[in-house]
This record gives sequence, structure tokens and C-alpha cells, in this order.
Amino acid sequence: MTLDQEFGETTLRVLRETVLAHATAAGMPEGRAVDVMIVVHELAANAVKHGGGSGRLRMSVTDRELICQVSDPGTAARTSPWPYEPGHGLWLVRQVADHISVTCGPAGSQVTVAFTMLRSDGNHLI
Repeated sequence: MTLDQEFGETTLRVLRETVLAHATAAGMPEGRAVDVMIVVHELAANAVKHGGGSGRLRMSVTDRELICQVSDPGTAARTSPWPYEPGHGLWLVRQVADHISVTCGPAGSQVTVAFTMLRSDGNHLI
């Protein structure tokens, strides 16, 4: 299952609904699917606010992970990645996702997060 969707300020609600549906369909338990939705929303909101007003989500599933990649086209004025402060979006993402990778360059930022697929009893796959 793969999702490739552009988003902007006016489509964040639709993005949340779509991510929740895809995470659930991938086999994530409801609570963990909500975690995925919250993380993707925070990343998308950062892309809109700090990365030029729009972005793209690519979501895929492997045998062991649900991988979400959020990117933005960047802005000429930005010289550093999205802010990372306790109580803000990236701080929350770092608390919830199992893995995170952030890159920033002239073409924009890209954040990739991974969530380990869980069994129906909530335990990690081995």
C-alpha cells in the first residue's frame, strides 16, 4: 500500500483523515494509527508554516514498518531546518515515532518517520 499526496493549509484536515484510514488499513491498532496521524499532521503543519505553504506526503508499508515521508519545497529565506523545541511539533514527533530522519537543503526539507508495525495485541513484531 502506498500513498502519495500533496497538501496545503486548506487540506490538512483531509490529510489527517486519509493518513488515519491508511494507517488503519495497513494493520496498525487504532491507538497507534492515531499516533501516526498526529505525527504526520505535525510534520505537514510545519511544512506549511516553515516550508513555503505546501508539501507532499509519501506513505508506504513494509513487512515491519509504516514509513511516512513529508517534504516541502523550501523557502529562499530559510537557512535551517524546521524548529525543534520542547512542546512543539518536531519534539512531539521525536517522542512518538520509532525512527526519524531530517534533511534540509536549498530544495526544501524532508522528514522521514517510521513506525514499527504492531501485532493486534499491541506488541512489536519480532
